Amino acid sequence: MIDIMYDILKNLDRRWIFLLMFLSVGIPILFQLQFPEKPTGLAKAVFKEIENLDEGDRVLLAWDFEPATEGELGPMATAFALHCCKKKVKMYFLSLLPVGPQMIDETISGIVEKDFPDLVYGQDYVNLGYKSGYEGVIKVIITDLRGLYSTDARGTNIDQIPMCQDVESVQDMDLILSVSGSYPGTKEWVQYAATPYPDKVRIVAGCTGVQSPLLYPYIPEQLPGLLGAIKGAAEYEKLVVKKYGGLEPDPIYQEGIRRMGPQLVAHVLMIVLIVVGNIVYFMQRARGERT
Repeated sequence: MIDIMYDILKNLDRRWIFLLMFLSVGIPILFQLQFPEKPTGLAKAVFKEIENLDEGDRVLLAWDFEPATEGELGPMATAFALHCCKKKVKMYFLSLLPVGPQMIDETISGIVEKDFPDLVYGQDYVNLGYKSGYEGVIKVIITDLRGLYSTDARGTNIDQIPMCQDVESVQDMDLILSVSGSYPGTKEWVQYAATPYPDKVRIVAGCTGVQSPLLYPYIPEQLPGLLGAIKGAAEYEKLVVKKYGGLEPDPIYQEGIRRMGPQLVAHVLMIVLIVVGNIVYFMQRARGERT
């Protein structure tokens, strides 16, 4: 029996592996498979930072991501917006990326305006838009926000926007929420905002899986909490939906949990294939066959 299985696996056509991978992703999507999420300490830390805010506190939402990374970062951006709206904080949106305003518009139209029509633009939230300069933008607005942002994304002078009238710099914010998909992003916010002004600036973030290892050294001093990729988004969603989602939460606020289904099954399949491949390799060596 072992010899039969060995021969089958050794001569297995790789197209069967491609089919298995296709099914491992397709079936969870087709049947909307979801698995329980247990939030980790980093996700709880992010949730706690926002939960500790008071009504009317100022939150800077730095949407530094683009459509290419929306698959990982879109769900956490949505959950951030929901949490901030529920806490009734003042939200200041901006981006360091040229396509970032598109992500901001999707959040405002799809979450803020749709589900919280009682919130008023200019009083409860504002879109400051994009400014070129990469991390240079952070270096300026950390001490002089009006040095770059004289108007919002609509062209309105910020002196005419009620929630901007008393804001002089990023140091006036009670918290920064960074959603980061590339350069510049969370790392630059930590280096040029949180690190020089540790007593003035607090920041939590969500980033792609590739960026996560680069940010771990900043935890927990400069970066108290971090959501890594779709897994982190799903964990944070679990916390937010549990408290604010109601009996029948909108599926848009559980998108991270939904996307974890195919990812989990595909990862399990990859682990199985790696184990099986190594077994076949060592059996070949034991039998003196050429690999």
